[in-house]
Amino acid sequence: MTARYLQGVSAGLLAMTISAGIPAAEAVSAEKAVDYRASYMTVLKWNSGPMGQMLKGEAAFDDEAFLGHARDLATAAQLDLLAAFPEGSITEDSDAREEIWFDWEDFEQKFADFRAKAAALGEVADAGDVEATKAAFGELGKTCKACHKAYKE
Repeated sequence: MTARYLQGVSAGLLAMTISAGIPAAEAVSAEKAVDYRASYMTVLKWNSGPMGQMLKGEAAFDDEAFLGHARDLATAAQLDLLAAFPEGSITEDSDAREEIWFDWEDFEQKFADFRAKAAALGEVADAGDVEATKAAFGELGKTCKACHKAYKE
């Protein structure tokens, strides 16, 4: 088996493990919702951080590692993060703003944009074009910033 295949399998298992541990939104306490959201963001940072370092020249560019992170991030982006935002799930530990629930459709759209750009990053990275990958990573970053600017403290 190739390393790429195993990375894909690992990402799939991670996604199943994370999503299997989260009950339906109706049964989720605010504390568990916040914990899930923080864990989700940790997975995204785990993958986007090294990619950003490689693209900025802060770390040696490694095609295989970059591709693995891009695939894992694209896989994680397909998890239903929106289920972890039940109304009233703002706690002292939450960075979420109440505006999420005032404009849920916009929040959903921003998350859909993120998912699409994460999937595109995975596809572009798979093609091996470093310049296109840099551009796709930049586009993904814009979706993160748009959501955080509007909905994160």
